[in-house]
Amino acid sequence: MPENTLSKGRIVGRLALAIVIAGLLLAGLLMPVVGGGGLVARNSANMIDSLPDELTDATPAGMTRVLAADGSLITNFYEKNRTPVAPDQISEVMKQALVDIEDSRFYEHNGLDVEGTMRALVKNLAAGEVREGGSTLTQQLVKQTLIQTATSAEDRAAAQEQTPARKLREARMAMALEEKYEKDEILTRYLNLVYFGNGAYGIQAAAQKYFSVNAIDLTLPQAAMLAGLVQSPTNDDPINNPENAQVRRNQVLQRMLDLGHITQQEFDEITPTPVAVAPGVNPPNGCIDASLGGFFCAFVYDHLIGTLGLTDADVKNGGLTVQTTLRPDLQRSADQSVLNQAPMGDPLVAAFDAVEPGTGHVLAMSLNRRYGCDAPDCESVNLAVRPSKGAGSTYKVFTAAAALKEGFGAGYTINAPQPYTSRVFKGYRDERYGPLVVSNDNAGYAATYNMTSGLVASSNTYFVALEDALGSVDPVVDTAVAMGMNFEDPVTQQGAEWWKEHENGTFTLGPEATSPLDLATAYATVAASGTQCDPVPVTGVLDRNGEPFVGSDGNVLDTGNRCTPEAIPAGVANTLANMMVGVVENGTGTRARVPGHTIAGKTGTTQDNATAAFGGITPNYAVSVMYFDPLGNVNVGSHGGGTPAQIFHDAMAPILAGQPNTPFAAPDPAVAAGTKGGGYRPTPTAPRRPAPSTPSTPSTPEAPQAPEAPQQPEGGAAPDPNAPAEGAGTPEEPAGD
Repeated sequence: MPENTLSKGRIVGRLALAIVIAGLLLAGLLMPVVGGGGLVARNSANMIDSLPDELTDATPAGMTRVLAADGSLITNFYEKNRTPVAPDQISEVMKQALVDIEDSRFYEHNGLDVEGTMRALVKNLAAGEVREGGSTLTQQLVKQTLIQTATSAEDRAAAQEQTPARKLREARMAMALEEKYEKDEILTRYLNLVYFGNGAYGIQAAAQKYFSVNAIDLTLPQAAMLAGLVQSPTNDDPINNPENAQVRRNQVLQRMLDLGHITQQEFDEITPTPVAVAPGVNPPNGCIDASLGGFFCAFVYDHLIGTLGLTDADVKNGGLTVQTTLRPDLQRSADQSVLNQAPMGDPLVAAFDAVEPGTGHVLAMSLNRRYGCDAPDCESVNLAVRPSKGAGSTYKVFTAAAALKEGFGAGYTINAPQPYTSRVFKGYRDERYGPLVVSNDNAGYAATYNMTSGLVASSNTYFVALEDALGSVDPVVDTAVAMGMNFEDPVTQQGAEWWKEHENGTFTLGPEATSPLDLATAYATVAASGTQCDPVPVTGVLDRNGEPFVGSDGNVLDTGNRCTPEAIPAGVANTLANMMVGVVENGTGTRARVPGHTIAGKTGTTQDNATAAFGGITPNYAVSVMYFDPLGNVNVGSHGGGTPAQIFHDAMAPILAGQPNTPFAAPDPAVAAGTKGGGYRPTPTAPRRPAPSTPSTPSTPEAPQAPEAPQQPEGGAAPDPNAPAEGAGTPEEPAGD
């Protein structure tokens, strides 16, 4: 239908076109139904079979809904604001108003109404403007469906071209639709499809947009106004052009009066009054409008496209329902905790990721940023997923896991006074290449630790010496990858093979750019007794009919968990988890304690406190927190046991408060004992932190006391593996955790 007043010349042209089409119809392509006022196709069965798929769908697709784990709405994805509704969800007066103004013979014809078309054109010509529709509602449904579902500019132009061939094809399809569907179905599909202006497609969206009501609740004056919008949604827009809207509404009411569908009293009461609107807001659209978890939402979208293989059109035009793993309670708790420590838009980023061990379900993803907008506190790069900065001594967990697997027990003792010179690994020191030399962050560290106490104290010298005992960095890197770490970002990461080819012993000190989500995933492997699960944000995708979505390959999308049992041996994982409990109970991560709950973890800080990190686990939750400057290497003023551990505590304490304590599985006695003997003979020292004795079981290690100044880095910072300058060199002496 035209949007603006038509010139008499254009109307005459259309009249001529209609006459040509009528001639073609009568020439034998179609045949009349005697006394019916309409036409039927000579081979209607063949036409029904050849209808495009777009015209045989039960309803037009609406917007895709993204739901949290509890069923609450996170956001929608859509190109068109449309919410299809059933016939009984549309007020009868709305149906009547539309039929009266657009196709008063709708219930009499069979899809093509030559008599009505000719009468409308003559009437419009006499008036000099559009007063009555020409095409039937069924023809309009065909045309609008083909336009709105066109996938190319060529198809869209073909659906709108003013030629006898297009009109004839449209007429044949309309008649085939009338053979296939009941009148009420055709009318409902039209009302769900047509554009009402201001971004509202379909009657439900229009009712919400202009009156903030549902389609079933539309009144006579509201219905008349919306029915009038179909011809010219811009010119007769009641929000921006209320006077035009009133004139057009009254034309609809006049038509309804002429046809006997409203009374004179109703007409007289409504027509003098201005159009009354109560504009509603558009439904949320995209991750920028997410009610919570904007960065989680972005991860969901990437997962739908990149992992599950949907197209952008599937997501935005498919009317899907996407069930996600997001826990709103944990997301809100994480958001509050992050903002308490790092205000929105602070130059330093605080990233929080939570994953469920044993499933990989991503439960929460929080940043002190808003997603996707243009304001200073906004961010479009998902720093909760992208590897940006190192995670420091959190990587010592990978070294411990590799060593336990190789038979080095939880009590394996090494004498590694600082500075410690590696027997295996090389590096730069004072711009000269030679043996790797490492230190801890202060002189108070002991020279001798076992694996449990070295982990609790986060001793750099112990863990580089443990890599020496392993003889290569390969098993440490391979273990990290097996546990869920990815080192595949060509912009920010060296890559796993680089670390192994260069035999770079600083890997255990965590200088490699790390994805916070990867870190949570890897720690979840420990919590899940060695079962590694890829992070999964989606548990189901339903099509517009509520059925499992079938992909382009003809198969239902695989939204199941992607897990690898025994990625590390269960005995290794359980033993390591119990060793890590000491980090939180009496080591460098005491701020993460939640009274009454068993929590294991590991802290990490990179060179010059450029990054602070904490990974914390229970059998049901795996969390990573990273605190860093995304644009530089400024001192963040904290270490892993400071701000990150505090964020973990503040986020998880309310969640754990209503749950019983769940201990980790018992350590494996054989793994804890090991097969490599007692390690190197200790050298007597007098450290500020006394060296512990070898524990009989790693679940209750005799760990050193927490540092006197808990804000100090706990072990030694990891150096940048690339820069050869002092303090940040490739295997260079680290000065912090």
